[in-house]
Amino acid sequence: MVKVVNVPKEMEGRHIAITATMSQFRTVKEHPYSDIGIIKIDSEGYQIVWGFEGGRRPTSELYMHLLSHNARLKVDKKHKVVVHNHANNATAYSLVIDPNDRAYTLPLWQVLTESIVVFPDGVGVLPWQLPGTEKIGLATAEKLRDCRIVVWVYHGILATGSSFQDCFGLIETVDKAADIYMNTLRIKKFDGLSEANLLAMCKHLGVNPREGLLNT
Repeated sequence: MVKVVNVPKEMEGRHIAITATMSQFRTVKEHPYSDIGIIKIDSEGYQIVWGFEGGRRPTSELYMHLLSHNARLKVDKKHKVVVHNHANNATAYSLVIDPNDRAYTLPLWQVLTESIVVFPDGVGVLPWQLPGTEKIGLATAEKLRDCRIVVWVYHGILATGSSFQDCFGLIETVDKAADIYMNTLRIKKFDGLSEANLLAMCKHLGVNPREGLLNT
């Protein structure tokens, strides 16, 4: 038994597949028995039931993952996947944009037409905090009440969804839009879609953008 403080009650008894600390997505397929494990959660922490060979342990962000799972499952029971990585463009973009949800989200919607369709609930943004702490876990879970994507400025991105493809699709779209924004920042002649354009498209496609991210 490995102790974890303040385990969410709703997560007790669940099994979670999670990557090991210091593992990398690009090499997980080559070392699945050491870079991945399955743990069972109880009221005091977790037990390893498979994987993590060679004495490996779950990621240092385990507590954040538990809280994130718990938060999204309360919104949608199909959202059983949480993916966190250090997407280059989404992280770099956090260096040039104010660290709040509207400031980060709106330009991404404006420069790429598909953005508001793929992530109509926008991006939750956390100002920099120490990773691996209870504080950042709680703050991330709070953001996930309103959206499926959270960016930790100067660090990385987290997406939640019904499958790995779902989560990576969200991250890819955010990262692509951030890349477009930054690559055109000094040369662009147009801002992209106006807020009126975005609202018209949402109405046409039946998309409901998160309240407060567009001026209506």
